[in-house]
Amino acid sequence: MNQFNVIQANSTHIELVAPLFNSYRQFYGQTADLIQVRNFLYERLVNEDSVVFIAVTQYNPFECLGFTQLYPSFSSVAMQRTWILNDLFVLSNFRNQGVGIALLNAAKDFAIRTKVKRLTLATAIDNYPAQKLYEKAGYIKDKAFYHYQLDISIPGSNEFHS
Repeated sequence: MNQFNVIQANSTHIELVAPLFNSYRQFYGQTADLIQVRNFLYERLVNEDSVVFIAVTQYNPFECLGFTQLYPSFSSVAMQRTWILNDLFVLSNFRNQGVGIALLNAAKDFAIRTKVKRLTLATAIDNYPAQKLYEKAGYIKDKAFYHYQLDISIPGSNEFHS
């Protein structure tokens, strides 16, 4: 049986998830900035710009093991809402213990409850552990479309673009 629970975070959970979000950003080469991370997460949750699920230990609900963050989007072709699973992070000492798959399942259950067309995500081409996890969770690699991005730099901004 799992030794953790997955719950939907709200603004009262900022202090739990902020250190993990900070580590997640560092994994992607960003400078640590806990104050900016707290502000960013607070704005997302208070403004309902995103949905965050966190895995917390059963015995200590103040210990966060991992998180996932979803952003809303739409499919013009299907004329339906979609969710972008933009972030997934599990502390290294809790990987391969079911935390990642539990977070993905919470996102899937939420997507079903909100009656969306699909969940989408992207991961680095060389992030094989994540790819294995996503495929185990039923995600299918897109072979029909290439994905492109155009980074927009704002002078003086430390904004992170994923």
